[in-house]
Amino acid sequence: QVQLVESGGGLVQAGGSLRLSCAASGRSVSSFVISWFRQAPGQERDFVAASGSITRLADSVKGRFTISRDRAKNTVYLQMNSLTPEDTAVYYCAAALNAGSYYYPVEYDYWGQGTQVTVSS
Repeated sequence: QVQLVESGGGLVQAGGSLRLSCAASGRSVSSFVISWFRQAPGQERDFVAASGSITRLADSVKGRFTISRDRAKNTVYLQMNSLTPEDTAVYYCAAALNAGSYYYPVEYDYWGQGTQVTVSS
């Protein structure tokens, strides 16, 4: 089993930055795909970024968000810069041992509880 705990969310003004962390426990996730998704009220859970054999970013965050990984700490980070109110959502990290496209929530085996990010205008 893998437990994922997100942290780093909060309230920030438009144009600001936040860094989210996803700490994994239970076993090493070095061979897992670790991704970030986000879900705004009344919306579907959308892919944001993935760290696996390759790194992937949603088009909406390219140039603003960066995903990185510290394998020694079993932790994945999401650096979010130039935030806009449209980035407001609950952000979830997820882990998959075998993921195809990386883009779909159904591909993931483990999920964290989420952390709220609110960007004010």
